[in-house]
Amino acid sequence: MKTLLTHIFKIAMQSAFGAAQADYEPMIQSATRSEYGDYQANFAMRLAKILQKKPMEIAQTVIDHLSHRETFRLLDPSGPGFINITLSDEFLAQQLQKLIGDDRLGVEKAHKPETIVVEYSSPNVAKEMHVGHLRTTIIGDAFARIFDFLGHKVIRQSHIGDWGTQFGMIIEYLLETNQANIKHSISELNLLYKKSKQRFDEDPAFADKARARVVALQGGDKATLAIWQNLVNESENYFATVYEKLNVLLKHDDIRGESFYNDTLANITNDLEKRHIAEISDGALVIFLEGFVDPDNKPVPMIIRKKDGGYLYATTDLAAAKYRIETLKGNRIIYITDARQKQHFAMLFAAVDKAGWMTATAKLEHVPYGAVLGEDNRPFKTRSGETISLISLLDEAEERAATLATAKNPELSKDQIKTIAKAIGVGALKYADLRADKVKDYVFSWDKMLSFDGNTAPYLQNAYVRTRSIFRTGKIDLNSLKTEKIIIAEPVEHLLAVKLLEFSDIVPSIAHDLGLHRLCEYLYDVAATFHKFYEHCPILSAPDQASRNSRLLLCDITARTLKLGLSLLGIEVVEQM
Repeated sequence: MKTLLTHIFKIAMQSAFGAAQADYEPMIQSATRSEYGDYQANFAMRLAKILQKKPMEIAQTVIDHLSHRETFRLLDPSGPGFINITLSDEFLAQQLQKLIGDDRLGVEKAHKPETIVVEYSSPNVAKEMHVGHLRTTIIGDAFARIFDFLGHKVIRQSHIGDWGTQFGMIIEYLLETNQANIKHSISELNLLYKKSKQRFDEDPAFADKARARVVALQGGDKATLAIWQNLVNESENYFATVYEKLNVLLKHDDIRGESFYNDTLANITNDLEKRHIAEISDGALVIFLEGFVDPDNKPVPMIIRKKDGGYLYATTDLAAAKYRIETLKGNRIIYITDARQKQHFAMLFAAVDKAGWMTATAKLEHVPYGAVLGEDNRPFKTRSGETISLISLLDEAEERAATLATAKNPELSKDQIKTIAKAIGVGALKYADLRADKVKDYVFSWDKMLSFDGNTAPYLQNAYVRTRSIFRTGKIDLNSLKTEKIIIAEPVEHLLAVKLLEFSDIVPSIAHDLGLHRLCEYLYDVAATFHKFYEHCPILSAPDQASRNSRLLLCDITARTLKLGLSLLGIEVVEQM
């Protein structure tokens, strides 16, 4: 809709002010309040200085040159030069009519598809995923879904922690305790890791053996590699279980851990040193980057090879960035991590640029997110102070949702309750996270996220169920409505029509600025506007057949908008609850 209105207004501006001004933007925005109309054009103040005319005069001139008069019910210049735009009911009906057979609901695929690499989740081998993995996993998954829907080539990457000192510790501990050939669950491996870390910190002899084991691992020792591979396999099976439960699309082939880049690190660091991008400082190989200094204004080095010849997290990230630019040919390479890693990625991107690996078509982006807090505004943990495992969080979400679903509709079968509980419980968790501005911390509250009132997943899912229940109650065959006409007659029908037609603007804009919370706000507005429509406009008992059919079509477009919008966030709907 914004694209269409922008085109109409640009033609009018060109007609009014000449071809030289043809590329000025009309600055079309949704109206802030319904009494101001449906949209606003905010260009007049910006043109006032250029044209040496008053903003209101400029606004009126453009209105006078507007064609497509059937598009508008009212064009009202107001305030300091805004044009309040109210669309005609007939025009809205025509636009909605196009959505009846359109599975994409007006969202066009990208005209210039890109290759977009999205790195997210990235858990550690031999450790349980915990609440700290929640945000990266669901934010990244939503981005990937939206990019894929828009027709881009999406390459998902889970940069798992599967290499380094910690594996020397745990493998040596397994060998020392005769547990190397025993299959362990992820929770057991988690405990073994803690025990091996304790031994490493307290026993110098064990620490030396663990370091030697790292060397053996990096050197390709078959026995060490076999134990390491078992740890990786068990962990990957566990990750798959979590992703399935969380309804996340990451697969085995999307895993490209630190170990994948191990064989390239020596060549990369040697090359950087040879080209004087990196230099030796205090025995370590480092990169000094312009603009990165400590509080004493001393340069902060990016260490890429330690004194002992070992590599670091930063080295692997450099190798991964190079691979994604040169081999995967990524146009956008997006990293989703917590905000504490902001400086690391700023230095990484600067180092990649200094190394000369960037191309004209590649862009590196870090998407930082805030913490999940408990209701005491501290990091969300168990009562005993331990970090909450992601599986236990998902289990509790489903249990709580099952209790709510049973109370809401006790006649449902156990299988129905189980299906509903997963959709509501997991959906509530994900939506509560995604509706928050990702850069901010948010407070975790079971009561708020599972509420059927307010801006929550259950509220939206319930709105979808209400739309579908109308068709079940009336025994309506949707196929019989496909040739019917949409009629916009009532004010609330107008509001719903405008809101539904915004979907094709919202989705591409989120792909551009990555503001997932705006899709959540939009879907909430759709559901809230639908409920007003439902209350004020009889549907099955409409005054005539034409109105009845039109309102049923509005219900169907609403349902499909909610379902598609939620699916882009990785949230499922159910047909009844």
